[in-house]
Amino acid sequence: MRKIKSYSRISERFAELGIPEVQIPNLLAMQVESFDDFLQKDVHPQRREKKGLQAVFESIFPLEDAKGNFLLEFSEYNVLQEKYSIDECRDRNLSYQAPLKVKMRLSIFEDNEGVREHKDTIEQDVFLGEIPLITQQGTFVINGAERVIISQLQRSPGVFFSESKHPSGKTLYSAKVIPYNGSWLEFDIDIHDVMYVHIDKRRKLPVTTLLRAIGISTNEDLRKVFYQSEKLGIKEAKGRHLYKDISVKTEPEPIAIANEQITDSLIEILASHKIKTVEVIDYNFEIARKVLENTIAKDPTTNTEEALHKIYYLIRPGEEAPLEAAKQLVDRMFFNEKRYNLGEVGRYKINKRLGIDVDESVRTLHVTDFVHIFKTLIDIYNDEDEIDDIDALSNRRVRTVGELLQEQYTIGLSMMARIISERLAISNTDEVTVHDLVNSNAMISVVQSFFLTGQLSQYMEQTNPLAALRHKRALSALGPGGLTRDRAGFEVRDVHFSHYGRICPIETPEGPNIGLIVSPSIYSRINHLGFIETPYRKVVDGKVTDEYVYMDAAEEDKYIIGQSDVELNDDRSFKSETIFARERGEFMQVSPDKIDFMDVAPQQMVSVSAAMIPFLEHDDANRALMGSNMQRQAVPLINPQAPIVGTGMEKIVTTDTSTVTVAPFDGIVTDVNSTYVEIKPTDEKDEAFYLSTANRIYLKKFVRTNQDTCVNQRPIVRLGDTVKKNQPISDGACVEDNRLALGTNMLVAFMPWYGYNYEDAIILSEKVAREDTLTSIYIEEMEVLVRNVKNGREELAYDIPNVPSASLRNLDKTGIIRVGAVVAAGDIIVGKVTPKSVEIDPSPEENLMRALFGDRAGDFTNSSLKAKPGMEGVVIDVKVFSRLEDGAEFEEDMEEKILKLKDELNLRRMKVEEFKQEKLTSMLIGEKAKTIWDEKSNVYFIAPGKKITAKDIERINFRRLDLD
Repeated sequence: MRKIKSYSRISERFAELGIPEVQIPNLLAMQVESFDDFLQKDVHPQRREKKGLQAVFESIFPLEDAKGNFLLEFSEYNVLQEKYSIDECRDRNLSYQAPLKVKMRLSIFEDNEGVREHKDTIEQDVFLGEIPLITQQGTFVINGAERVIISQLQRSPGVFFSESKHPSGKTLYSAKVIPYNGSWLEFDIDIHDVMYVHIDKRRKLPVTTLLRAIGISTNEDLRKVFYQSEKLGIKEAKGRHLYKDISVKTEPEPIAIANEQITDSLIEILASHKIKTVEVIDYNFEIARKVLENTIAKDPTTNTEEALHKIYYLIRPGEEAPLEAAKQLVDRMFFNEKRYNLGEVGRYKINKRLGIDVDESVRTLHVTDFVHIFKTLIDIYNDEDEIDDIDALSNRRVRTVGELLQEQYTIGLSMMARIISERLAISNTDEVTVHDLVNSNAMISVVQSFFLTGQLSQYMEQTNPLAALRHKRALSALGPGGLTRDRAGFEVRDVHFSHYGRICPIETPEGPNIGLIVSPSIYSRINHLGFIETPYRKVVDGKVTDEYVYMDAAEEDKYIIGQSDVELNDDRSFKSETIFARERGEFMQVSPDKIDFMDVAPQQMVSVSAAMIPFLEHDDANRALMGSNMQRQAVPLINPQAPIVGTGMEKIVTTDTSTVTVAPFDGIVTDVNSTYVEIKPTDEKDEAFYLSTANRIYLKKFVRTNQDTCVNQRPIVRLGDTVKKNQPISDGACVEDNRLALGTNMLVAFMPWYGYNYEDAIILSEKVAREDTLTSIYIEEMEVLVRNVKNGREELAYDIPNVPSASLRNLDKTGIIRVGAVVAAGDIIVGKVTPKSVEIDPSPEENLMRALFGDRAGDFTNSSLKAKPGMEGVVIDVKVFSRLEDGAEFEEDMEEKILKLKDELNLRRMKVEEFKQEKLTSMLIGEKAKTIWDEKSNVYFIAPGKKITAKDIERINFRRLDLD
């Protein structure tokens, strides 16, 4: 085994200075942790947080009928033990899932002379289908095939400000409020400086109409919210606009109205009424004044009632409604959490962008939100604020598998709740039960549809471990609620400065999905809000500290960040007087005291595939993209070789993807062969685990992947070896010495060779073919079904009519090919005969055939499964699945399997006995006997009071031992 030397100068220098290395997060944590947070399977029902499936149930329930006779409440849910193991599901084409049981409580009330009285409470467990479970590798087994739920990169809920150009050349500004679910709101200032609001991009009205409807009723109230005033002498106020109406006792009408410009004639009128000072609009609010007054002029309403009626008529034209109905409609649209929900992320983003402090528990819009959107739009118009960059990662978030499943269960449970409400309305209080009300078919259908046909549920790419890892970590901008290939422009596909350390600028598909499917960088992680974070080392007063901080894109914009490969002095200060650093998208040279943070590693900005390319910084970007994608196409070789020049990612990939098997505890190898490794623990704490699993760690042997490649693990430990916890004990597909080995190290020459390499042909030496240097194994699964047909039952058969015995040499007595048989094209794999249609008058030839070969010759046709053209290989396994009543011919095979299970049980029992004997021996030697006797013969093994010796222990039958 050759020693791998590290040439990482940066890591070595950091180690010398005592700066701790930042560990790469587990590469599959994004998938597995998200699902665990969604299900909270191992958390006690009473201690579950309001997230994931728990949040879905709490948002839907309780349900109450219109009359108030029934109240259906959710108590708790429990995920039961799965019926089949992952391997059984793969073999039997089943889904790896577990039953979901929900405890619900139905309270029944009666109306007794106008008084609502509690009559009864029924609490029952309801079966709500089966929920697919995630495997340790971050996949789902659905109908026997491994599938992956792709995380979706989507525009974040919140408020976003943008600009556009009018044909006249004027810049127009707008704001969009995007909720988690509910109506979209868009505010814009048109070419005439009037601000409108659009509800769901269709219904348009002046923004003051909406503000009046939510409580800012009069013009004076609107001005108080958006302007500030100042008092000036009437001559100083010339040219300014009045803040409010001016009235005098002698005149029935105001002598000057709000927003009126003060002119010489108005000054004379004011002076004639002995008014010396006036309240005018502060000059800093001139743009706000212009927009608000223009909008008020376009607004047909003057108070809250008119505004509510106007909005109701706009949404439901042709209907006249009372004030209360109009108010309820507006409340439902923006202030009812079931119909309009910003979500935790939306509220966080709105508070942060508008600089307000609305409580995080408020998930609907608030009056403060509307006011500050108006003010921020005015500030942008006035060049006092900036528009948002919609392509920045501060405005895009990741919806992981847990959130996607939460959405599906919300849809399914909402449909189920609708059915329950209908049944409650027609139920009798004397007969109803929880089981009568709940029908989970709608919910089960939604979840199954998502896993089987959803755009984000994909058949996993398993060509090699790197391909599988990349597929699990992929981020897609496509899918429900996302972009489409046709609609996505250049900007959303392009690399953005906020991607640094979060999304790889290299790895992306080369086709129409370019830039829409991307991979996260190796150090990145996803926070609880769905934003991608990356770590940076903290720099204080020009010196690197031990602390590192994970930051999202919005937080990073505030700081100046240096590179990771700068040289440091022994006191951790920077050697150079100027440091190459970046701030947002700008790169600059700055002095060390201005650096706030620095990168943690040079490969921080790239994904796993790109990080495995040596000397990536010297590679052309286009070739690096092709290289990172082509690594996923490598098939596992029979004899893989780890690269001579690696990057350090090879071991991390094999460990995090479970490509290699690791020791579950510290111990000593007591038995090893090609199929399992047996380890005896050295720590007493692990001995219970040792007993429960029969201490055998089974390896994967010739397992077929989705792409028909072969996964075969080989033990790399020997009998008597001491192993540590999480130490690799096997190699796997594309693995050598616990390092990813996608190919082999070959001597390559770029040269002409007698014209044989014309047009980029590749010439291989005979040695490569002879030594199987580039040979790989494919596993093809062939399946045959034995059914009941119209004319009878199909049968597996060894004696097939009109087939020579030489073609049947590899079949066993049931007609199934033997394991280990060599198969060529046209060979029979499974012998099967199908009954013909019933014949009325057989021909003389058929009668002769029946006389010679029995009834089967005439009544059955050969429908055997044969090897395809071009196929050649060895049979590695045979599996037969049958119903109990149809499996008589396979009784011997079943008995063999049962015998094998019994042997395993006996082995486990022996281990427990040995463990018990060993422990009791160590406890008893040197102690004084009290009552150690045989239950059956009532004879003492050791006389009471005698000191126990090793010889006494040998005479004890531990199976018949009774300790008092």
